[in-house]
Amino acid sequence: MLTNFDETVRNAYQESVQDERFGDTEDELIALRNHIRSCKRIVVPNKNTLKTSAINEVLTKFNLPSAEHMCIHTNSADLSRTPAITKALLALDICNCDLVIARGRLGVPGSGSLLVIMDKKGRILSAATSPSHILHGKEVQDAVKDEITEALLRIGFSVVE
Repeated sequence: MLTNFDETVRNAYQESVQDERFGDTEDELIALRNHIRSCKRIVVPNKNTLKTSAINEVLTKFNLPSAEHMCIHTNSADLSRTPAITKALLALDICNCDLVIARGRLGVPGSGSLLVIMDKKGRILSAATSPSHILHGKEVQDAVKDEITEALLRIGFSVVE
């Protein structure tokens, strides 16, 4: 059974095939936000809880469900060309969840960091990047908070006061 979000994605694909796609629509963003809000089990794959705590602090400000720490060694992801995306896919392979929020290196060493929000079908819903730590000088927790905030704001979420 297709969800509203699945239908939205399918329609966008059809528009592209028919050369009728002219950018995102407000309805698509609404469906995307509702899709994220409907996720019951959100995981953050990492060897420690540092990133999970930072992510949860921000999710709370956006009135979104908390994520759980998924304790896995993700060092092997650094051997790929897209480590952060590989971390998210690794989590999907070994865990039954609705959403993964993974953070890791963007690409080659020196390329900076990528935080990616991916659903259970492996679709990237949003992402945000940071420059290399040596350039921004932030603590890991602060960089992660900035990235998850940017990833949520870019798809129309707002902080709930």
